[in-house]
Amino acid sequence: MIGRLSGVLREKNPPQVLVEVGGVGYELDVPMSTFCQLPRIGDPVTLYTHLAIREDAHLLYGFLTERERQAFRALVRISGVGAKTALAVLSGMDVDGLVDAVARQESARLRRVPGIGQKTAERLLLELKGRLADALPGAAGRPASAGASADVLNALLALGYSEKEAGAAVRQLPADCTVDDGIRSALRLLSRA
Repeated sequence: MIGRLSGVLREKNPPQVLVEVGGVGYELDVPMSTFCQLPRIGDPVTLYTHLAIREDAHLLYGFLTERERQAFRALVRISGVGAKTALAVLSGMDVDGLVDAVARQESARLRRVPGIGQKTAERLLLELKGRLADALPGAAGRPASAGASADVLNALLALGYSEKEAGAAVRQLPADCTVDDGIRSALRLLSRA
């Protein structure tokens, strides 16, 4: 099993990258959340990996964080969800957004991911409800005091910001802010980005 690769990034062709390790080039499919954070070509990179062995291919998937890899593994364990769908989910929302959507059973957030319809979203929520918390330490969902944060996040999503942008802005807010103050502060943060 290949668990991690450390080498030099040689090619970036979304969603695939080529990492050279000891003279061997490894092709990996990565979610866009990882792809967007990769260094420049020629720079060193370390990726956590998941190796899928099929009858007709050996496929390698790469992730910048262990949490992303664990979320991917939880997704592909679901019957009828393949690696392509799991990569789409992780490309459309960050791991914290996925954990939050599952904890709140919000299928609408999953349906925003291209290729995820109503039935698939509902199946993901049902199957991940117990598995995601087991797969990701500390993923039992946000505390009850995060109600204001969830409202701010939903407001930003309604304004057209992506799950990733909105989630990043909400994480920068103070824990005790009100919904109104949180929305104003988040919009200021997003306008600077």
